[in-house]
This record gives sequence, structure tokens and C-alpha cells, in this order.
Amino acid sequence: MRLKDKVAVITGGASGIGLSAARTFASEGARVVLVDRDEAALGRAAQAIGPAVALILPGDVGEEADVLAHAAAIDRALGPPDVLLTAAGWSTGLRAADCDLASWEAVLKTNLTGTFLWARETVNRMTATGRGGSLVFVSSQVAFAGARGNAAYVAAKGAVVSLARSMANDHAADSVRVNVLVPGAVQTPLLEESFARNPAPDAARARSLSRHPLGRLGRADEVARAALFLASEDSSFTTGSCLMVDGGWLAG
Repeated sequence: MRLKDKVAVITGGASGIGLSAARTFASEGARVVLVDRDEAALGRAAQAIGPAVALILPGDVGEEADVLAHAAAIDRALGPPDVLLTAAGWSTGLRAADCDLASWEAVLKTNLTGTFLWARETVNRMTATGRGGSLVFVSSQVAFAGARGNAAYVAAKGAVVSLARSMANDHAADSVRVNVLVPGAVQTPLLEESFARNPAPDAARARSLSRHPLGRLGRADEVARAALFLASEDSSFTTGSCLMVDGGWLAG
């Protein structure tokens, strides 16, 4: 088992890529901690995964008080994390010209500030133990390709890549690896919400499909297996890297 007895914290763990990664990590022996602001969905996720879920922590990843309290709870119950996967995210579907400051800040709070806060608290604990660990940030293909009508999300996901590269350099000597998972369009509730916001949802879906040379949308379990690679010792000589799991979007 590639994550046997490892403590793996997953933000956005109640649905989509986060939930699928939680299942995958659990199957590889991890003690999983699920973080999400949807408390009811957290309960359903924990029930579905079973006893490998060691903790569920409802709260906002972008609120420092929540993150500090959650990190302390993990310390008390399990000790310091070995793996962090930051899968929490959402978008507004607004152009920069139409985006009010509150919407801009809300998107960055979840996608970027939430990643930073959890990474900061986790890396400090990993370095204190001396055994290191693996941070895996979830970005998006739009961080590299851009996208129409999603300015705050694109900006935040681009900044996540830069944060990972900075932290990879800062903490390599501490045996902490920091990498980025870059999914394409993956069948998740977040993607369905983005299609639904479009005035022509079917056309939006068709455009998305056309961008993938593999000719289909991705599945969350496919991204989860890539997350497992970055989380485990299979990627022991990999840090500061972006793993594209995008159906060829960025190659097209």
C-alpha cells in the first residue's frame, strides 16, 4: 500500500476530485482527513468511504481561524500530516470587466488563500517532524490556457502554480515535495455548475468536449490516481512540477 498509515488531509473532500482522491488514498492505506464547508456532504462522504476516514472537519478553507483550529485538531487526534491535497475550489463565471470586488475576493479566498493557509500550516508541521511529506495543489488547465468569463478563477489557479514552485524551492531541503495537479474539464459538480451558468449549457459542454483531443471529459477517479502518484513515494524525485491530467487540452 502506497500510503499505509500516512495522514492525508484533503480539502474539498466532500465531492468531486477531493472525494475521489479520498477514496483512492483510503484504498492505499491512508488515514484520511476530510475538510469541506458542506457538513452534510462530509458526513455522507465519510460514511461512503468507511473507517479510513479519521476526521471530518467542516469549515471554510479561506478562513484562517478555521484552518488553525482544524490543524490543531489533526495534531491532537493523529499527529502531523504526511500528505496535503488542496482540492477545494469554486468559480463565479465572470469576466474581469464584470467582476465586483466581493466576487473577486471570494474566489481567491477559496482557491488561493485556502491553498496558502493549509500549505503553510502543513509544511510547518512536516518540517518540525523532520520526515517531510508531500503537498499536492489542484490547479486547472485554464491556469495555462486561459478561459472566457472566469477571470478570478483563472487568476487564482495560475497563482496556485506559482505558489507551489516557490514552496518547492523553499522546502526541498526539508524533504517536503510540492507539486501541482492540472486537470482538464472533469465531470464534477463544479463543472456542471459552470455549464449551467452559461446561457447555452449544451453549447458550452460541446465546446469543452472539443478542446480535449481524447474526445471526452475526464473522470474524477482518473485525476485521483494522478494525485496518488504525487502524494506517494512513486514521485520521490518530483517537486515543483505540474502534472497535466487534461485529456490533451494543453497539447491541442
